[in-house]
Parts: sequence; C-alpha cells; structure tokens
Amino acid sequence: MHVLTHDAATEWIARWDRQQAGYLPDREERFTALIDAVEALGRPDPLVLDLGCGPGSLSARLLERLPGATVIPVDADPLLIGLGRAAYPELTFVSADLRTSGWTRELGLERPVDAAVSTTALHWVSVQDLKDLYAELATVLRPGGLLLNGDHMDTEEATPALSRLEHALHERETERAFANDRPEDWRTWWDAIEADPAFAELNAERTTAGSAHSGSESRLLSHHVGALREAGFAEVGTLWQRGNNRLLCGVR
Repeated sequence: MHVLTHDAATEWIARWDRQQAGYLPDREERFTALIDAVEALGRPDPLVLDLGCGPGSLSARLLERLPGATVIPVDADPLLIGLGRAAYPELTFVSADLRTSGWTRELGLERPVDAAVSTTALHWVSVQDLKDLYAELATVLRPGGLLLNGDHMDTEEATPALSRLEHALHERETERAFANDRPEDWRTWWDAIEADPAFAELNAERTTAGSAHSGSESRLLSHHVGALREAGFAEVGTLWQRGNNRLLCGVR
C-alpha cells in the first residue's frame, strides 16, 4: 500500500501552484488582494470559508497571514482534499458539494461567517446552482460579511469591445509567462498525478464521485453579480482587476 507523505503532498502542491501560475501570472497578487480584504474587516480571528478550495493553496496563505483566523476549506474532489490534508494538517478540510442544497450543514459552524473566499473555482458551477449557492451562503454570513471571488469573468454581453481588450491583456501576459520557462500545464499535472501509485485510492474515489470538471458554465461577470444581488447582498463590485481577471466582492 502506497502512503501519501507530507513531503510528497507538499511537492505536488508546489507543482500545482506552478502550473496555475502559468495561466495566472498575477495569481499571488490576487491572493494578496483577497487576503488584504479579509484583514480589512478588522477582526483578529475571522471565520473564513474557502469555497472550492482544491488542495488548499489559498487557505494556507490565509492562515499564514492571519494566524488567529479559523479557515474552513471546502471541496468535493476527494483527491485534492486528500492532497491538502496531507500537506496542511493544521487545516480541517470539509468534503461537500457546493451544488447540493444543505452544504452549509456539513461545516459545523458555531458562529456566523465573516468571509467566504474562492479563487478560480466557481466558474465550474452552473448559473442556477450558483444562485442557489450564493443564497445558501447568505444564510451563514454575518451582516457586513464578504464574499470574495477571484476568477476570470467576462463582460462580452454588455461591453464586447472592452471584453476583447481584457482578453488581449490576459493573453499577452500568459504568453510572456510561458515564453522562457514553460511550466507544466493543467492536463499534464493531472496525468502525472493519476499515474502516481500513492494516489491510486484517491483517484478511484474521484472517478466514482465524478469529480472531474469540464466547461465554464458561469463565466460572465453578470452571472455572479446577478446571483449575489438576488441572494440579498447589499453591495457588489470589483475590488481588483487585471484584464478579465477580477476579484469580485459581495457585501452581505
């Protein structure tokens, strides 16, 4: 039986971070802006949900910057959660499908949430599921609490010329990132991890659970703004942006 060690998990997550940075050259800058916003709430001990956390890259950075915080990483992918649990024992990962009604009951919350964060994850969710997700999230966020969602969100249906320019900025930046030292891409990373015997059980569980993603169902900015307003968020706007890469904020 192959055991996934802490060191091996840490190396795999470092590879994950490198391939993600190939598509998001300003990924760390977006992380920093997001954590700055959580810190600006003014609580030394914020309760933060990381929605669609993957292997926990954002959660780990949050806890490093805000050691008094309680960070709850949530994802439905058993392999990524297994990777995160091995690498970050200080975090308590929760397995829950954000598309399923009642997912907040799996979190064991004892007080209202100060902030829910997400990065490059919620675009997989359909528009209707996104509305349901934000509506349920609103029931556990405190008044004045934040939803902070960093992702590529397009505006082509409202401002097509600006949308083309935003895409152009992102494409140029990605070309520069790949020009000299091309990092491992998303598909290659998954192929490699599927071939590693240490992940045999988690890969089998992932296949059974049907956790693989495909498509980008809620990629428009208007999908998220509309769903947040429908869920009762008082204010919605962009805190940080580079091309079509945005940090969208909803204030409960």
